[in-house]
Amino acid sequence: MAASTPQSVGGVEEAVAEREPRVLEPGAAPFGNFPHYSRFHPPERRLRLLPPELLRRLFPRGPDTRPILGLDVGCNSGDLSVALYKHFLSLRDGENWSDVSRELRLLCCDIDPVLVERAEKECPFPDALTFITLDFMNQRSRKVLLSSFLSQFGRSVFDIGFCMSITMWIHLNHGDHGLWEFLAHLSSLCRYLLVEPQPWKCYRAAARRLRKLGLHDFDHFHSLAIRGDMASQIVKILTQDHGMELVCCFGNTSWDRSLLLFRARHTTETQPIPESLIEEGKERDRLRVWR
Repeated sequence: MAASTPQSVGGVEEAVAEREPRVLEPGAAPFGNFPHYSRFHPPERRLRLLPPELLRRLFPRGPDTRPILGLDVGCNSGDLSVALYKHFLSLRDGENWSDVSRELRLLCCDIDPVLVERAEKECPFPDALTFITLDFMNQRSRKVLLSSFLSQFGRSVFDIGFCMSITMWIHLNHGDHGLWEFLAHLSSLCRYLLVEPQPWKCYRAAARRLRKLGLHDFDHFHSLAIRGDMASQIVKILTQDHGMELVCCFGNTSWDRSLLLFRARHTTETQPIPESLIEEGKERDRLRVWR
């Protein structure tokens, strides 16, 4: 998952990436823009923790038949975005998806234009998934591009946001305040939020990879005050500072990352998530549920 660069260099990064093909050394992705991310973190290992019926439970279909709008931040080359779409609509490979394509629309963004171009070319659902190049921490670009998408549906916020292994890259490149602002923006844009925070050991590993390659260390790594149990830190920021509540944790992936579902406190819970539904997709002895 790719994070955003600081605003002062974001445009230069994108322009250079568009002109020149990149050949990255293994681990040389200081913004999380690994060219083959899904090879070492396959989407299915996340999906098996998530109930396929989740979105239909959260957003029951009404007479207005409005689509569920999702925002995927740090989509990389789109493999997980496509997998999430198929999973929540219970689509199998090769299945006709035209009848359900209007149920869910995803706006997927990443700072890396090369990865976004690949996602656009390889996406099997171009009418339902929109991929854009976006530095999410650039307020002007974020407002223009996200508002443009939402206005197509007469909406002002997304129903659900996906923040999958992106918080660490925001944190390392923008510091404690940058992480706080990032979560503030997301919580203001989404009624529900599914977050997969990287644990602190991943921070140390990311810094170590850069040092081994002789690259400049992360500017904020040594000065971060928010550290330790990062899942708990994310929960604290979203619940205490940004008006969200933790609905549940769907368990941990095989690489030890929690899948946390939050809800904006002003959102009316139309239908609670049954305990049985949560049980289907998790490692039973590792699930914790908050009410």
